[in-house]
Amino acid sequence: MANSLGRHLISELYDCDEEILNDVQQIEYLMKKAAIESGATIVTSTFHRFLPHGVSGAIIISESHLAIHTWPEYNYASLDIYTCGDSVDPWKAFYYLKDALNSKRQESQEFKRGLFSSIGVPENSAHKVEVS
Repeated sequence: MANSLGRHLISELYDCDEEILNDVQQIEYLMKKAAIESGATIVTSTFHRFLPHGVSGAIIISESHLAIHTWPEYNYASLDIYTCGDSVDPWKAFYYLKDALNSKRQESQEFKRGLFSSIGVPENSAHKVEVS
């Protein structure tokens, strides 16, 4: 059983494919595929291509969100993957995107969000996190 409401990955992807990072349709497709790979339920998405380069976007999932910001000129992307409940694995989304963007080097940190001990849910309770 989880001891928190959610898991939040903050990731840095270095040495990525510049062309992919600048393609808003491809980034949106890959982010949706990453959400599906993680077991998430997609609600909606929004993506924007900046000029002269770069893409920002988010996938809203029933279990929270996945967001990306790209800097093609530096072959770099930042990821924010936040999932709630026990049915979704944010690391599956991370590994999918790492490979899809051809990242040669990565850094990630996972944070537990809504720690039961901090919000008053007994550690030994049968509390089940529900997502809709």
